[in-house]
Amino acid sequence: VCVACLIPLFLVPIVNLLPVLFHILMAKVYRMMGKEYQRPERAPPACPFKPSATKPNNSVSFFFRL
Repeated sequence: VCVACLIPLFLVPIVNLLPVLFHILMAKVYRMMGKEYQRPERAPPACPFKPSATKPNNSVSFFFRL
């Protein structure tokens, strides 16, 4: 197995830990300043595809109009 093929296997967990490490670091910085760090609430994931309210049925009606 080539080493270049294994890089994504190690990158994914590291990238997933970045927000956790950021909050730990921010908590330590706030603690040094004598304040309490509160993690912001995360927004729920949104669907990137928004289906239209009505589905046009032009493909079937197009053939019958001829």
